[in-house]
Amino acid sequence: MARRSRKARPGGGAERARRGYARSEERNEALRAGLTPLAPGERPLALTVAALLAAALAVVNLGALVLGVEVDGRRPSTVAVLLFGAVMLGAAWGLWHRRYWAVLGFEALLGVTLAFAGLSLMVASNVAALVLCVGILLGGGWLFWKLIRVMGRLQAPPRPG
Repeated sequence: MARRSRKARPGGGAERARRGYARSEERNEALRAGLTPLAPGERPLALTVAALLAAALAVVNLGALVLGVEVDGRRPSTVAVLLFGAVMLGAAWGLWHRRYWAVLGFEALLGVTLAFAGLSLMVASNVAALVLCVGILLGGGWLFWKLIRVMGRLQAPPRPG
């Protein structure tokens, strides 16, 4: 049986990829043109929810540390709890003040959380664990999706005039 030659055809894969990239860029430009930058003082619901969630996580974790709460019979590392609290308070401040880096960082943490919640579904051993995982996936997924548009609006250039 004869083997077919894998020589590049003129206008083959590379040209097709260039055309696809150009079409993709056209769609991206159209989407970017439709984004309106955030007005001064405007804070979309997703941004407010994210800032409050970050602040609540920091306060609850720091409060649990002060109260001496144990997890699986042991106290969590003080340094780890303080570090997490500081990161969450910094994220809350940045989200509230509409900083792009804060939204991007919170999205990254939210993505990791969603991945863990999804993987945890495989080992959920009771209804409470199942409900918790699904709740995290639904709430976190909604917030993740909504923050993507907020990031686009934060990067949108101001309209002329």
